[in-house]
Amino acid sequence: MESADHPYWPRSLSIPGYRPNDRSMAEILTFLFSVSGALLLGTWLLSGWAGPRLSTGRRLVLCWFSVCGFIHGVIEGWFSLFHLQIPADQHFLSQLWKEYSKGDSRYVIADNFTVCMETITAWAWGPLSVWTVYAFLQHKHYRFVLQLVVSLGQLYGDVLYFYTEYREGFSHSEKGHPLYFWFYFIFMNALWIVIPALLIVDAWHHLAAAQSHADKSKGPRQRSHID
Repeated sequence: MESADHPYWPRSLSIPGYRPNDRSMAEILTFLFSVSGALLLGTWLLSGWAGPRLSTGRRLVLCWFSVCGFIHGVIEGWFSLFHLQIPADQHFLSQLWKEYSKGDSRYVIADNFTVCMETITAWAWGPLSVWTVYAFLQHKHYRFVLQLVVSLGQLYGDVLYFYTEYREGFSHSEKGHPLYFWFYFIFMNALWIVIPALLIVDAWHHLAAAQSHADKSKGPRQRSHID
């Protein structure tokens, strides 16, 4: 039986206390991409003069982690704290989540998996993303360890995110919808599979090269005692 009091799927979903957004989709998306764009530009400029000289590719990586810090820490942090209030709340970030939920209604019903996954993402990968930016700007020796840890966590969480919804038959979105399914649900989340996977490979190469150099710098007697 269809329900006409909300725009989410499945249409029979019960969402007690739900209030429609009073802000338009354009306002919400403009905010999201404007703040992300400002962070990208700011990090790009900062990485050009702060700390050691970085390659273009490395500066783009720092831009990515900067945006991750904002999305994980602020937007997903809001969901982690206020997931029960979101359906009835009209705060801007709650409305952002109600808009995104048109592509995945698990967020508007505080699905147990999304709450657990987003809480870990917000309070672990958010701060660590910011720390990763700092570590590269300051040329810290642990910078690629942070890149590996954060990227692996992002990749693992996103694989579970897609796989759990796949097992439910993609029932929480209008499957095939060009905006809600393909852009909100598929494209925006696929970024956190493709980019972290590339960064894991990048970190692997740098850490392996560092270990190889450390092994070669030790004499035969020292190498014989390596565990």
